[in-house]
Order: sequence, then structure tokens, then C-alpha cells
Amino acid sequence: MRSNMVFGKNILPYQDEILKALARMVAIPSVCGPSEEGKPFGGESARALNEILKIASELGFTTKNVGNYAGHAEYGTGDEYAAVVAHVDVVPAGSGWETDPFRLTRKENLFFGRGTSDDKGPAVAALYGLKALKDAGVTGKRKLRVIFGAGEEIASEDLAMYFKSEPLPVMAFTPDSSYGICNREKGILRVGFRRKREPGEIVRSFSAGTVVNAVPAEAEALVAGDFLERLKKAARRTDGDFRFEGADDGVKVISIGKAHHGAEPQLGFNAASHLVRLLGQALSEEELGPFLGFLNRAIGTETDGTSLGVKMSDEPSGTLTLNLGIVRLNASAASASIDIRYPVTKNGRDIFNTIRGRAEKAGVSAEMADHNAPLYFPEDHPLVHLLSDAYRAVEGVPAELYATGGGTYARDIPGRAVAFGADFPGQPDNHIHNGNEFLDLGRFMEHAQICLEAMYRLMTA
Repeated sequence: MRSNMVFGKNILPYQDEILKALARMVAIPSVCGPSEEGKPFGGESARALNEILKIASELGFTTKNVGNYAGHAEYGTGDEYAAVVAHVDVVPAGSGWETDPFRLTRKENLFFGRGTSDDKGPAVAALYGLKALKDAGVTGKRKLRVIFGAGEEIASEDLAMYFKSEPLPVMAFTPDSSYGICNREKGILRVGFRRKREPGEIVRSFSAGTVVNAVPAEAEALVAGDFLERLKKAARRTDGDFRFEGADDGVKVISIGKAHHGAEPQLGFNAASHLVRLLGQALSEEELGPFLGFLNRAIGTETDGTSLGVKMSDEPSGTLTLNLGIVRLNASAASASIDIRYPVTKNGRDIFNTIRGRAEKAGVSAEMADHNAPLYFPEDHPLVHLLSDAYRAVEGVPAELYATGGGTYARDIPGRAVAFGADFPGQPDNHIHNGNEFLDLGRFMEHAQICLEAMYRLMTA
């Protein structure tokens, strides 16, 4: 039975205000860009951070911007604080949209726009949770902050820079994953491959992907020479959606896939890897060239790292996943980037060393572009119990514990934070990191109640 004493329901009267604030945030195309003076992730990321802090100020909260890396809104008193941690940057819009990705668009009970679910919607809901606490006059044992990061999608040091000048919270959660409680986050390893091009290589160019942590929805290559019929024949026996266009000195091949979050590459359809496989079917090894040959042999269309020698799994968190996120070839150089999510009991450096060995044997250099160690949070921790009780108060059942391949801000607050919400198990795919990202208003306001209930308990427990 749900408790009759549920504070979280106090968020419901703010629904219209939340949607208006979310529209303001979605209108800012806050994809991280090149660093500018005072704006480490570019102008749009900084604009989104300042906009949500402006909304917080309009609601009467004390705010602080830490160098446009991250900022916070704060309510309450005390020597310590608890926090909800969200982010206001987004991945690029990409393709496949039926609405303007940077305009909040309603279709019945669905609201479309980049960031509605990841993570501007949950960020705004948490901010209005702070307002609900303030308007109800809640006083607790500690202050409560909503912290807004500005560079989460590029795995930046936004929170690391924030915590250089701000103390760590005593407890926190990030609504940037799914319910119930994520106490196990796989390690994240990103590897870049490079090689100089050989003179006269037949595949003149190749382009796919915009960010390493998303499955590329489109890829294209220019193949010099009279290879159209060979390519078409190969396409008939190769999985994928391929289109061919004539070019001055050959044929342009376009591969159409399905985007998905790089943490679950098996749920997308990788246009890049399937185009590499098509070229490998149509061309000889010599015609394909050493770099694409390496990608074809060592990665192919796999998402589990088998051919790289890193297939593995464990009981707590499941299997390793691998996403070929970016591929670039031009006249002088070839490069590619992969995103790996590995089991919590395994060692990321060992995985990299295996990959580097395979690459070097093929004449390809490999470098570790980024590495985040796994998060493994105790099941009997007081924070787990607090959040589970908050979930039970609204949903009537305790929150289950689970593992994810996604990387959240919980890693930046080790031992003090977990991911908690905002998606629900079994709900339709809301197209995070894909075209037509949306939130379902009913589910979203259900999340908002759980979020506020948890915030109330963080502040008063």
C-alpha cells in the first residue's frame, strides 16, 4: 500500500510551470563545443547553465556558477548538504526528427525535444522540487542543492572542477538513468585508433558519427574506380540499408542505421560498422586498405568485443559492450573511436592493453582517450534504503537494484551517490540520444513525485 503521507505529490501543482521552464531549456542547443574564454564547453553549454540558474533565481533561490563548468541552486540551512545532480548539456540533434529538436513540441501527452528526457526534463523537475520544499516551509537537518553540470555528455571534468571549490555532498542522487537504484555502473573505456593513409588507397573518404557514445545512424564512403556493381552485389548479402550515388571518380556509398545510446549498442544498428563490413565484402584486403581492414577484422559488426579479444562478463553487471562511434578517413589520415562499457569486477587497463596489442599488430596506433572506473555501491548503504523507501512511498513497492552500462554523475561522488530515475522499467523507448527524443507527461510527473519525495527525505533524514 502507498503511504498517505507522501510529500512527493506536492510537485503536481507545478506541472505547467515545469513545462514552461523546460521549453526555455530545450530552446537552447546546448551541445558542447570548442572551449572559449570563460566557457570551457562552448557558448551554448554555458548559455544553458546560466539559463537554468536564472530560472532558479527567479524562483527565489541562492545560485552559484562555478566557471561555467557547473552550478547550483540551494535551499535550507546547515553545515552540510545533500544534492540532486543533473546536467543541461545535450548530444547533437542528429537525424530522424519529425519536429524541431530545439523547440518543445507537444503531441497529445508526449513532449518532443532534445534533452526532454536526457537530462533537461529531470533537471527542471528537481529544481521545482526545491521550490515545492521552499513553498511548504520545510526545514531539515541539512541544506539541499540541485547541481547542474554543463559537460556530462562529453565525459568532461565538469563536476571535478565544481568540487575543486565546493564541498562534496553527504548524500546525492542523479536522475539520469532508470528506476530503481543503480548501485553498479560498468567501467567506461574510450579508445582512439589512428593510422596514416597510404598513397592511392581506393576508399578515398569515410565519415560516420558525431559522438563516441552514440550508435551512428548514418555513414558514407567514397570509393574510387569502377566498383558499383561489386558493391551492389555485396549489398545483397550484407545486412544493412545501403544507397549508391555516382561521383566524379567513383561511387559514394551511404549506409543508413538506427541511432541508440552507446551504452547499449546492440539496441541500435550501426551504420558505420555495417558500411565497413560492406566494403570488406566488396573489396579485397589490399583494396580495402590497412585501417579499414583492421576495423573489419577486429570489430566488424560486433558489439561484444569478441574479435578484439575482450569479450567478458560478470555476475553483478553482465557483459562488456563495444560501440564503434566515430570513423573518419581523408586523404592523409584515418581515425576511429570506440566506446566500451566493461563489467564492474574487471580491469579497464588490462582491456586497453589487449586492444592496443591487437591494433599495433595491424599497424594501427591505439590510445586511451578516456577511462572511468566502475562504480560498485554497497546494497546495505543508508542512501540505498532512503531512496528505496522514497520510491515505495509513491509506487507502493520497493525500488529494485540494478546495473547499467551507462555512466552517470554518481561516479564523480564515489561512495555518496547513485543513479535513481528518471525512466521506468518497461516504458517505451524515449529515444535518448536518438531522433524524436520525448517525455511522456504522465510518467514524467510520476518521476517528479518520486524525485521530490527523495529530496524531502535527503533534507530531513
